[in-house]
Amino acid sequence: MKKSYLIISICLAALLFTGSAMAQKLGYINSQQILADFKEAQDAQERLDKINKEWEAEGREMQRRLQELTEQLESQSLLLSEERKKEKQDEIRRLYQEIQQFQQTKWGQNGEIFKKEAEIMQPVLDKINAAIAKVGEDEKFDFIFDTVSANIVYASPNQPDLTELVLEELEKGLESSND
Repeated sequence: MKKSYLIISICLAALLFTGSAMAQKLGYINSQQILADFKEAQDAQERLDKINKEWEAEGREMQRRLQELTEQLESQSLLLSEERKKEKQDEIRRLYQEIQQFQQTKWGQNGEIFKKEAEIMQPVLDKINAAIAKVGEDEKFDFIFDTVSANIVYASPNQPDLTELVLEELEKGLESSND
């Protein structure tokens, strides 16, 4: 029963939005095309690609050294003393851990590539957002959507923010359910 109320509520909200949207001026952008065609975005992406390629080359060199050490150990295994064999194995293990740490530092969850991307791309994104806002204001759009992310990228300051009303309504519902 609650599920059907939710579906009906969503449908009513969609109808209300559709009805009110007819009186509003809506537009859209394609953010991928903007990033692909905007020269500063292309330059920023090239800088990021160059940094990433340098790190990849460094990682490949580390992998090459690991492969070389592993092959040396395999080929010399019968000739090495147990102590020397253990030293080589420890060296291989340390290098393997170093490679893992390098990859995590550069491309992991909070890796340097994400920090570099934010550092290099943020000024470009700020310019793009400023241009979108200017077009929205100059052309008197109420909303501009991004077709790629399905997000609103501009909303006229004249549009009401309904957040507080929704929170109040939610609080009313919470109060009645606690009785």
